[in-house]
Amino acid sequence: MEDEIVNKVAASALEVFDLEDYYPKGQRVTIDISQWLIDGFLLKEKEFRAALKVHDWSQYEGSYVAISCSTDAIVPAWTTILIALYLNEHAIFSASGTIEDLDSLLYKNLLSKIDFSIYQDKMVIIKGCARKPVPTNAYIMAAQHLQLYAKGIMYGEACSAVPLFKKSKSKV
Repeated sequence: MEDEIVNKVAASALEVFDLEDYYPKGQRVTIDISQWLIDGFLLKEKEFRAALKVHDWSQYEGSYVAISCSTDAIVPAWTTILIALYLNEHAIFSASGTIEDLDSLLYKNLLSKIDFSIYQDKMVIIKGCARKPVPTNAYIMAAQHLQLYAKGIMYGEACSAVPLFKKSKSKV
């Protein structure tokens, strides 16, 4: 008689939390403020505002936009805010910083809307090995939310998960 091969991972009570399932679809774009600065460093307000007025903002339609400056120029905070206001009519979302900063903010918003109570007293694996560029901050935020409910949290794949957290048994 042959021994049947049993998939212990499939038969286990592990719940998989995959951040890729929540990855917002859409193009990510960076706007570099330095394109509107003299020699990439000097901001002249009148010229800056004039350049923004004639810029083709429609190219960001339906995109997620990170607003940053590739030079070491020191620009006032209002410059990023003004650009974001122009983007508001076209982009899905915009934020100051890198694409990773942008994605971190998107995940913060998304994760705050998930009902994590469905993981109450369950063993959860936060799936690693993402094919999409899920930022590290998203994993941290997911773990923090899950810690409030899960019996235990692991990271990786079921076959090689790294334990991160196990709820201690309280003594009554």
